[in-house]
Amino acid sequence: MTDHAISALSPLDGRYAAKLALLRPLMSEQGFMHRRVQVEVTWFIALSDSGMPSLPPFSSAARAYLCGLVSGFSAADAIAIKDIEKTTNHDVKAVEYWLKAQCQQDSLNPALKHELAGALEFIHFACTSEDINNTSHALQLKAARSQVLLPGIEAVANTLRDMAHRYADDAMLSRTHGQTASPTTVGKELANVYMRLQTATQRIAQVPMLAKMNGAVGNFNAHVSARPDFDWEGFARQVIEASDTPAAGKPLGLGLTFQPYSIQIEPHDYMAELFDAVARCNTILIDLSRDIWGYVSLGYFKQRLKAGEIGSSTMPHKVNPIDFENAEGNLGLSNALLRHLSEKLPISRWQRDLSDSTVLRNMGVAIGYAVLAHQSLLQGLHKLELNAAALHADLDNAWEVLAEPIQTVMRQHGVSGAYEQLKEVTRGHKVTKEDLHRLIHTLSIPAEEKNRLLALTPASYIGLASSLAKRV
Repeated sequence: MTDHAISALSPLDGRYAAKLALLRPLMSEQGFMHRRVQVEVTWFIALSDSGMPSLPPFSSAARAYLCGLVSGFSAADAIAIKDIEKTTNHDVKAVEYWLKAQCQQDSLNPALKHELAGALEFIHFACTSEDINNTSHALQLKAARSQVLLPGIEAVANTLRDMAHRYADDAMLSRTHGQTASPTTVGKELANVYMRLQTATQRIAQVPMLAKMNGAVGNFNAHVSARPDFDWEGFARQVIEASDTPAAGKPLGLGLTFQPYSIQIEPHDYMAELFDAVARCNTILIDLSRDIWGYVSLGYFKQRLKAGEIGSSTMPHKVNPIDFENAEGNLGLSNALLRHLSEKLPISRWQRDLSDSTVLRNMGVAIGYAVLAHQSLLQGLHKLELNAAALHADLDNAWEVLAEPIQTVMRQHGVSGAYEQLKEVTRGHKVTKEDLHRLIHTLSIPAEEKNRLLALTPASYIGLASSLAKRV
């Protein structure tokens, strides 16, 4: 562990730094700067193609160089921008100045340097800082969602689906209100969570990433003052919505969704929707973590041992379900931040206040705790081994759960007071197989029905659980 990691205030950049290597380039300050450079360059190139009299279209060499500043953006570039910010005390202006400096490097081809020199004042042209920031945030979230967040959730969901199929026929005693209840199968219980996650991931994936490029208070004021007869709204829409990987001859864009109405800031409603969707998914996984923890406690699952691991500093026998406990804790931290983000961000005093700025810098932290939890869950799920003996023992000790099918068959055949008869025999009593069989023999129902009930066991009373589990 590096000195930086061991002294980090956040465990995401300390203890767990290696586990978040995929997220860090996207949601860190370096990732934010990278997206700002992408937005500035995209707007700059688009302006050159817009027919402005004082800004002719860039040559292919200039376009390649500018795009290379985006694709080749490095930690050294981010540090250089931070150094400029020490003077400007303004992070977006620092990006603008850095870009202008890159366009005047002594190492550039003289013709290219001359071409870019004549266009420098069109870097950040008519933009407010929030035009750059809101689009950059949307690009960050889009990348984090597609490259890290959804793949992590899907990996957990796919593992649950595989386990649902594997354990589809393994009967398990249910517990409602903590009391014995109609049996299910292990696979069906995992299938339930898999299906919930399918819905949750759809909600996360469907949130559009909105962005605005409309100036200081959302009205294109500066734009119109410079070029009154130009369709600035259509131009901004094209820049925002055109593909960020266009085909030859197509305009370069950001691949986001245009937000036509805003104050100085994009309203952040889509962010709230996204963070709420992630929080709901987190809540499903908290539910899963607690249930698996309970099943491990009951002995339904054993955990594979790893050489050298210690469960307790004083009790040598312990194999703790720490992966599920870690997941639960980190999902809770994620939700606390996500819910604050979703409640705070859509609120801005008048046309702009700065209270959202520092909050937005914690988006990566909120997502990071969820990503960390996904890894813990995967690790924990892969350690589990079904303990069939414990499942069978619990079922064989819960014959009272067959009171439900017996009274249901009695009612089907018109036996009066069926529910009450079974309640009298089973409620609050220890019920054995022999007790139920004696009762079944006395029932006024067809012989074939008696035989069917006599053949029933807690382990075979699982309804459609097996087929439902196999279907997911």
